[in-house]
Amino acid sequence: MRRTSSASTKNFHLGLLIIRVGLGATFIGHGLPKLLGGPERWARLGGSMENLGITFLPAFWGFMASFAECVGGLCLMLGILWVPVLLLLIFTMIVATVNHISNGDSFSRISHPLEVGIVFIALLITGPGKHRISKKL
Repeated sequence: MRRTSSASTKNFHLGLLIIRVGLGATFIGHGLPKLLGGPERWARLGGSMENLGITFLPAFWGFMASFAECVGGLCLMLGILWVPVLLLLIFTMIVATVNHISNGDSFSRISHPLEVGIVFIALLITGPGKHRISKKL
């Protein structure tokens, strides 16, 4: 078994921090306007659940997607509530991917939520790294 150098480990944790902060900030930017959009916007967004056969409470589902993106982005940046936040974000990216496919969108539109969902799965597996708020608490 090969030992990892402390520089390699340090770089790994720094890399995770950069990914967390960068993705977290962009997801706050994606989610905040949706979250502030109110029930009408949430209902439109939640209508995407119809692609999964779920037709009830579209405003709730839209709110949850907005919440997952905005508040989940903040939690991602801070490295807190890791598993529940990533599960919400992964589910949101699955719904977004299915929605783009159902709408017949181009691969360039489909690929964004698909790629980010893959990164979220990888982050779920690796953990937040040592540079996180929850380690300080």
